[in-house]
Amino acid sequence: MNTYSRILIIDDELQIRKLLNISLSARQFKVIEAINGREAISFTGTLKPDAIILDLGLPDISGLEVLREIRTFSDVPIIILSVQDESEVIVQALDIGADDYVTKPFEPKELAARINVCLRRTLKKESAEVTQVRGIRIDLDSRLVFKDGQEVKLTSTEYDLLKFFLKNPNKILTNRQILKEVWGPSSVDNLQYPRVYIRHLRQKLEKNPDEPILFITESGVGYRFKTEN
Repeated sequence: MNTYSRILIIDDELQIRKLLNISLSARQFKVIEAINGREAISFTGTLKPDAIILDLGLPDISGLEVLREIRTFSDVPIIILSVQDESEVIVQALDIGADDYVTKPFEPKELAARINVCLRRTLKKESAEVTQVRGIRIDLDSRLVFKDGQEVKLTSTEYDLLKFFLKNPNKILTNRQILKEVWGPSSVDNLQYPRVYIRHLRQKLEKNPDEPILFITESGVGYRFKTEN
């Protein structure tokens, strides 16, 4: 199940990155590398890794700050890999949103096993029953969408946007929240993106795109996915 899963390694130590790259690649993971916190945040948003290995001692901003920032727009599994073994630091990282904590030096085989546990947990969480909303049926597990029984072809971005709305039904989502989740934190000023792609979803899923009842514009704020009358 780990074949081609994308793992983002965030560590400024070249030797650690090399060791992880060799170990994880041998286990059929696809490895992405970031050498500092800002690069890591950008990569998380744009490359959408399946899991992250995060060092706390980064050259620009602390790993805890990176963790905190990523958690504002992504629930990707994050495993801390650090020389810091103080219980206060471990508890703080877990409280902020880390899924696991491994101290250096580490056993690559054990780390790979922990990654697989996180990935299985994510798959279990995402493998939900089919969701039905006003004539629209969405199978999150197989990424299939149907309107009135007919399959609707969505692009990857359109699906990611729809999935974000499904996770937040009847809640006002700001343009910034939408941009961070779907396009990544480096795109928060591109306000035309939500407008264009929500128009696409309306054309494909609304009964009357000119009078939407699902994708509601909240003027000056963002959008709401309305599942209730």
